[in-house]
Parts: sequence; structure tokens; C-alpha cells
Amino acid sequence: MNKWSEHSPGHKQEQAREETARLARLIDSHMTQDGTSAARIPGLYFNRYSQPEPSDYMHTMYWPTIGIAAQGKKIIKIGEETAEYFGAQLLVIPVALPVAIRTVQASPFEPFLAVGFYLDPNKIAALVPKVYPDGLPIMENRSAAYVLEAEPALIASMSRLVACLDDFDDNGLLLSLAEDEIFIRLLRSPIGIYVAETVLAGSSIQRVAKAIDWLQNHFTESFKIAELADMVHLSESSFREHFKSVTAVSPLQYQKALRLQEARRLMLSGERDAITACRLVGYVSDSQFSRDYSRFFGSPPSRDIAKWRQ
Repeated sequence: MNKWSEHSPGHKQEQAREETARLARLIDSHMTQDGTSAARIPGLYFNRYSQPEPSDYMHTMYWPTIGIAAQGKKIIKIGEETAEYFGAQLLVIPVALPVAIRTVQASPFEPFLAVGFYLDPNKIAALVPKVYPDGLPIMENRSAAYVLEAEPALIASMSRLVACLDDFDDNGLLLSLAEDEIFIRLLRSPIGIYVAETVLAGSSIQRVAKAIDWLQNHFTESFKIAELADMVHLSESSFREHFKSVTAVSPLQYQKALRLQEARRLMLSGERDAITACRLVGYVSDSQFSRDYSRFFGSPPSRDIAKWRQ
């Protein structure tokens, strides 16, 4: 995970603080209970947590997203790398990834507050030629996810989008403009080329995204790396390299994360017991499922589910 540390001049830092405080107030007004909640605006969601989480990470899937932490702090783990995500920082995840997260700074008086907005590939594809009329620059240091200081103007544009929730019937007319502004400012940011690459036909990241899409829809099935590589028109060695650079994990690890998280969802919802969930997500060995589950979530299935229900 790349951490782009940009130390802004004093004036810009002060602007960022002011815009972040405004965004935090807006999130707080629309998200009054802890958890993650979708807003009325399609693709927009809020996070609110009023206390630090236990030492265990919460494992989940992040869809292609731009997020801004407005208050508090989380630790985000992708693959073997971790990053701190806190006030005025931008989180960008270009493709769907298995992510582990943990709230480390939050209180009832100053809860962790963040906003996320799913990346719209169609809108981004329409904007890329306008932002990069001469084509994309050479890309280096590609990563699975990016954490960097958010520009004040980008924070302000996110605030304008959230503000559209007030007087929704009237402000709804401004939605498209607010969304476009966010994506334009994202594309013009230091990691904009990596977002643009996801919609570039034939790019390595788009080919990996196609493989990811297949895995998400067929995670219960066994597969061969060579067949998946052939599906996206890459050699096996090139596919392995690109997949790891884009997701921070191997294709088999990605599939395992999908299986285990779906198994956990089935058990937490009360729909299935461990053995049934194990079979439904594609495992044939109960013992292998239990070992993988324990390594991934930190506890065997029965203990993990009991803890989260409690």
C-alpha cells in the first residue's frame, strides 16, 4: 500500500483542517448511530464508530472506492502492508479488495467519522480524455491501495456531495455536477493515473479487474491460474505478477478471502452452521476450512461467531 506523504504549506493545511471539520459535521448530522450506512445518494456511504475496536481486525471487502477520514483514526491492512487512515486523509482503492480494518482512535465525544463514494467506471471513463488529453503518463510504484493527504478542494467537493442530502429534492439537481467534480479532482491528484488506468481498455489493471470479476462470481469453483490468465489474455507469469501488484495477494489468496468472508456472513446471519457454510463456499475439507478460517480471522469458526454475536 503506497503512502503518499505530501506535506502541504501552512495555509493549505489550515484549509484542509477547516474543510475536514465541515465534512465531519455533515457526516455527524446524517450518521447518528455506529456502523456503516448507505446514504440516499447511490454509491455514497458513511462510517461512524464511537469506540476503539478490539485488537482483532474486521475483515471485509472494499469495492472500488474513494474515501475521506474526517475524524478519528483507523488502521487498514491490505495484504502484508498496513497504513493509518485519519483526519483529512484520502483512501483510494481502484479495484475490489479484501481488507482488514480496525478503529484505533474514537470516543463517544469524538467518534471516528468517514465518508466513502464508490468509483463509477462509466463516469471516470468519460472524464479521463478531458483530464489526460495527451494520454496517461508513465506509471510507476503501482499499489493495491493509496493513502495520501487530501487536497482541500477535494474535501470541499465531497462536502458538497454530502450536502446534497439536505433538501434532497432541490439539491438532487446538483448531484451529477458534485460527482463529476469529485472524480475530476481525484483524476488530477497524484494517484489519478492509477484510477484512470482501471478504465483504459487493454491495460493490465483492467485485465486483472476482469479476473477479479470472474473470481467474485465463481469463488466456490476450483480454477487453474493458467486458465484464468488465458481468459484475460496474459501469460501465466505476467498474470501472477500483475494480479499481486494490483491486489497485494495472489489469485488463490483472493479466492480464499472471498470464500471465508462469505462463510462468516452465512454463519453470522444465522442461516448456516459451520459445516454447511464450509460446503456452500467451496471447501471439501472441514479441517482445512477451520485452519484457513482461524488463520484469516484469528479464531476458529465457532469462537469467532460467538464473539461477534456477543
